[in-house]
Amino acid sequence: MTSSPTTPPQPTGDRAVLLLRLAGPMQSWGSRSAFNRRETNPEPTKSGVIGLLAAASGLAREDPLDELIPLSLGIRVDQPGSLLRDYHIVSDYRGRPLPQAGVSTKGLQKPTSPAKNTHVTTRYYLQDAVFLAALAGHRSVIEALDQAVRAPAFPLALGRRSCPPTQPLSLGLREGSLEDVLREEPWQASRRVREQYAAQCGRDRGADGPLYPARLDRSVTLEDPSGDDVLHDAPVSFDPYTRSFTSRRVRHTWLRIPTGFPQPDTTATDELAGPAEHDPFALLGW
Repeated sequence: MTSSPTTPPQPTGDRAVLLLRLAGPMQSWGSRSAFNRRETNPEPTKSGVIGLLAAASGLAREDPLDELIPLSLGIRVDQPGSLLRDYHIVSDYRGRPLPQAGVSTKGLQKPTSPAKNTHVTTRYYLQDAVFLAALAGHRSVIEALDQAVRAPAFPLALGRRSCPPTQPLSLGLREGSLEDVLREEPWQASRRVREQYAAQCGRDRGADGPLYPARLDRSVTLEDPSGDDVLHDAPVSFDPYTRSFTSRRVRHTWLRIPTGFPQPDTTATDELAGPAEHDPFALLGW
């Protein structure tokens, strides 16, 4: 009995991680939509991030995604933002009644009966959100994507065309696993959010002013073949006639990341960093 050949593990030097700072006034990362309702997930989808990279690389919708599909994705929520509901009314500029959603056996849409001249649609966005996306893959592919994001072939968007990203978008390449890279990259929240956090830390600890901890906890979603959650947002093709997706396994966790606040001395840093783990009985004095 002969065993099937196995592929030797690639050396770590052949792989790299690309960091993208996904921030803008509005973002929308929908994994499903209906005719009159476009929802958004609370964090970027893999299809949305791969679509951004495909646009940066100049790929047409019909082009294969052979180099992008194998990439592993990790998302860190640095600033969750808030949900925005956008209200729309659709009508025909010629004053004609709107057609029905369904079609006849001849492929023709009938007018609504009774006649309907306006249709309400609802779209959801994330406003003032900041995410850190880490993509791991072969070094040559990652280096090419980094250059493409810095000089994109097509305009880039955060889920929808109406949501352009702010700069900087690419933070460059890093070494290590997705989890290690996301753990050690400094907090990317806006200056306003960082100042509010420092002020809240001061109030919570009874200080006369803001306090600047060395680290804080942020939620992370990591692509993991043994993960306990399944997301149906991995693209197979963006071709309008054969658009398809598949599922992927992910793991949700929390990472203690550096805040990037200046630290006056080591003692203050250790005191402000807080405990490594959350103690649910701390408030009870146990």
